[in-house]
Amino acid sequence: MSAVSEGADKRLVIAIDGPAGAGKSTIASRLARTLGYVNLESGAMYRALALKAIEGDVGFDDEDALVKLAEKSRIQLEPTLGGNRVLLDGHEVSQRIRELDVTDAASKVSVHPRVRQWMVEHQRALGQQGGVIMEGRDIGTKVFPDADLKIFLDADAAVRGDRRYRQQPQTAEIKPESVVAELRERDRRDRERAASPLVPAADAVVIDSTKLGIDEVLDRIGHLIAEKRAQGGRP
Repeated sequence: MSAVSEGADKRLVIAIDGPAGAGKSTIASRLARTLGYVNLESGAMYRALALKAIEGDVGFDDEDALVKLAEKSRIQLEPTLGGNRVLLDGHEVSQRIRELDVTDAASKVSVHPRVRQWMVEHQRALGQQGGVIMEGRDIGTKVFPDADLKIFLDADAAVRGDRRYRQQPQTAEIKPESVVAELRERDRRDRERAASPLVPAADAVVIDSTKLGIDEVLDRIGHLIAEKRAQGGRP
């Protein structure tokens, strides 16, 4: 991905959106390390709040209670070579928030407009200086609508489901077909929610990773970054 080394003084805001299992987290993490940028993982923030709701027995449909919970929460993302280390109120939850119950809960928690508003305000504050890569489901449309580069990373649902299954601990209770079914249901909720539904921004570059490896996706994005820098990124 040598293309991204040109014009390294121009610090961009890069938004990567897409459905679950499309490879957003992996791509954002790799790009952030290459560019020396901060990787703001919005999904981890929603997952952390969802975990707190689970532990506090707060209903996923209770928007008022969830907002109050968010206002009392401290969610931190610390970049490491292996990806973000996620802290919730000072406790590491990096692995716990990747488990299926939290994944499903995060999708339900994230449909509430006031919860999303709270998250967006914090995410914008973290990225206002540029030099950030943020991935999620409404980054290019809602969080950073003026991002220098917007990517919508997609893939066939069956392929995404297989990727997600391989990320889970392999146990007899978890079946590939159940993971795919869960992912399709999450897709439906994300695309049909009233607040910031999952759709590509009008000016996003759509990349279908169904038949692409990680390095191929990174190479395509690397060339897009080089083009944006040549046009004049953020100082």
